[in-house]
Amino acid sequence: MEASTQAWVIATRESRLALWQAEHVRALLGARLVEPVELLGMTTRGDQILDRTLSKVGGKGLFVKELETALEAGDAHLAVHSLKDVPMDLPSGFVLAAVLEREDPRDAWVSPRYADLAALPAGAVVGTSSLRRLSQLRARRPDLRIEPLRGNLDTRLRKLDEGQYDAIVLAAAGLKRLGLAERIRSVFEPDVMIPAAGQGALGIELRADAPERHPALWAALRALTHEPSWLAVHAERAVSRALGGSCSMPLAAHAQWQAAGRLVLSAALGSVAEAASALVHAEAGAAVADTAAAEALGLAVAQQLRQRGGDALLAAL
Repeated sequence: MEASTQAWVIATRESRLALWQAEHVRALLGARLVEPVELLGMTTRGDQILDRTLSKVGGKGLFVKELETALEAGDAHLAVHSLKDVPMDLPSGFVLAAVLEREDPRDAWVSPRYADLAALPAGAVVGTSSLRRLSQLRARRPDLRIEPLRGNLDTRLRKLDEGQYDAIVLAAAGLKRLGLAERIRSVFEPDVMIPAAGQGALGIELRADAPERHPALWAALRALTHEPSWLAVHAERAVSRALGGSCSMPLAAHAQWQAAGRLVLSAALGSVAEAASALVHAEAGAAVADTAAAEALGLAVAQQLRQRGGDALLAAL
């Protein structure tokens, strides 16, 4: 740790959910570090561009670029992200230092009138800007209208309450973290709608030289890492990385632990074509005790997806 460090600074987006997540990390670090921990709130390009889907304006990296700039400049020491928003390949000079214990990774069904997807009438409007959710919804209910939905969590709920949508699909974790679990009418089990890689997990990003520059901070963060969550999301992200993962790819990947250290990884790849409804599925399991085994499991599932028709879907993107 540099002698000049007076406080550790967390770079965070300024949405209510992002600030909750950063405050959560601040409290955990505050119990382990001598110096105070402060927040640096920032507005990212992803927060500013709300009239277009992420796949059309640069992908999920738009939510982290400004935070990485703060890290690079030394204005902040760490950045807290919803891991599903973090690109699969970090820019040179940055590392994913920790993954906290995962919240509920499932997708949530939110609607003032309809209990679940099956209850919707034909032609009903469902809001989501996730290509992953869109492709899985379309595969089950091709008779629905799937319309874009952007903005922070509160904005999305307001648009639903104003009647712009009959239902919307959100990450259950965000609703639960903000005390809004009562808005969840039902959840999609992973065998019905596979979550996004890293969904429900918080990832902490640092400069790659942090272990040498700030050993106390590095040690505190490594102690906060939840190993089962770390290995599970590592396998999930490996699938996306192997397929060239981006926001323009309707890919789902979710790993679940079974007995005796066995990790089962399920994935699905869809199409962005308007009339398409078919999904390519893959699943594999293995004993996973380290990141190398998690990576190997992710690569095996990615290979299955390619062999089962995924290459054709990827070529059409």
